[in-house]
Amino acid sequence: MTDLAWLLLPVAGFGAGFVDAVAGGGGLLTVPALLAAGLPANLALGTNKGQAVFGAVASAVGYGRAGLLRPRVIRWGFPAGVLGSLAGAFLVSQIDPQRLGPVVLVLLLLAAVLVLLPRPRARTDEAESPPAKEPRWLLLTIALAIGGYDGFFGPGTGTLLIVAFLWIFRETALSATANAKVVNLASNLAACVLFACKGLVIWKIALPMAAANMLGSVVGTRVTLRAGSKFVRAVAVCVALALAARAASRLTG
Repeated sequence: MTDLAWLLLPVAGFGAGFVDAVAGGGGLLTVPALLAAGLPANLALGTNKGQAVFGAVASAVGYGRAGLLRPRVIRWGFPAGVLGSLAGAFLVSQIDPQRLGPVVLVLLLLAAVLVLLPRPRARTDEAESPPAKEPRWLLLTIALAIGGYDGFFGPGTGTLLIVAFLWIFRETALSATANAKVVNLASNLAACVLFACKGLVIWKIALPMAAANMLGSVVGTRVTLRAGSKFVRAVAVCVALALAARAASRLTG
């Protein structure tokens, strides 16, 4: 890689960490950056997971310290996210992921619309009591499905998780962002281990990006905690639309 690429990749890592901490979708910055640096697709995806998992840890810890993580999500959502990601990673070796292009585009556009729509009045106030417990099977299903999507394809996983927690579990945007991180961390961790075992993570590239990603995650988490739900909703919409635009450009290109 060129000297400029070595300098710019950590910058992309910082931006991705910030965006991921707020609304997901940081891979929109890092994967194209790694590809532009000259890495083949498989190494770019593997190295991206290698750096992203560190930021996911930092963000989850930050939200945990703020008391926003629900034990129920940790107990059931985390292992389900791991299993889903492992299954998705297995499937990706059997199926051409390019076939998911139209599905990804529809999902991301739907995510943007759902984030834009007003949520039920009962959950618009950050100070209100937590939502009623969702059925365990529903939490497991969503964590497995979106975790599997992350292991199989990946773009927009964080955004889709936030939308699921917003609309299906009827959490506030701030709570949804925090608890989505639990499942996202699980799927990132599982995929990272698999890629690393296959030798697809270039650690000399991933580690500097990881340091920057962690810093971006810390900053993004603190900004989110101070700015609240309106900030999360605005960023989530922008990220979802950007991801949808990228998916559309790849389909038409």
